Parts: sequence; C-alpha cells; structure tokens
Amino acid sequence: MAQSGKGRLNYRCPSCFMRDLDIDMFYDKEKEEYYCIRCQYTGSEEDVLEKNEMARFRYRRMLERITNFDDE
Repeated sequence: MAQSGKGRLNYRCPSCFMRDLDIDMFYDKEKEEYYCIRCQYTGSEEDVLEKNEMARFRYRRMLERITNFDDE
C-alpha cells in the first residue's frame, strides 16, 4: 500500500484489526498520535505497537497444521 502522507510507517488500527478489518491509521503531527477514521481510536506509536502485538498473538498459529491423534 502507498504511504500517501500517513506518517512514518503504515500502521493498522488495532481496534479494527481485532474485528478482522484491515484499516490504516493516519498520523497527526500536531498531537503526535495516530488515529483511525473508522472507529475513532487514537494512540501513541508505542500504544499502537503494543496493541498490534496482541493481535499477532491471536493469529500466531494460523499457518500451522494442528492434528489431534487419539491413542484410544
């Protein structure tokens, strides 16, 4: 995706991402915070990174095949 002035990096909104929506956040230089135009989430860069890490924890084993072998 193109950056188009959204800030230093292209972050996803953690609130929307937890609901399986892929929404980019915008950066407000005056307030030095990121904000989402869909859900009104605002937060600092550290807050956004922390909450996005929680989303990665949710999907950590999505690409692994998990089998259940019963010995009975």
